[in-house]
Amino acid sequence: MSRFGVLLVAIIGLSGCSLLDKMVYRIDIPQGNYLEQEDVDKLRVGMTEEQVIFVLGNPVAENSFDSDRWVYLYNMDPNSGKDFRKELVLTFNNKQLQDFKGDFDKPEDFDQPLDQ
Repeated sequence: MSRFGVLLVAIIGLSGCSLLDKMVYRIDIPQGNYLEQEDVDKLRVGMTEEQVIFVLGNPVAENSFDSDRWVYLYNMDPNSGKDFRKELVLTFNNKQLQDFKGDFDKPEDFDQPLDQ
């Protein structure tokens, strides 16, 4: 093969790398706790830790230093498109839910305890 032929094969091979990346299927990689707004809508101030676990499941990781703060994270690295991430941070006091913040709307009746 001539030098021109080798050079042509090299150029085609290098330019094809980006095309090859698009042709290779990458699996979507979900990690963490997948939550929807309807799950979060069930939360009420004063719920026990056990009640929260029943509604949302266990948080992704436990914090050894602050057991009154639970973090629910969900991250999706899709095959195509941009990454998707949601976070919910719950605050407890005396093992009862006090507040939350994150990427979800607070339910209208969050401040009404379940026993009322």
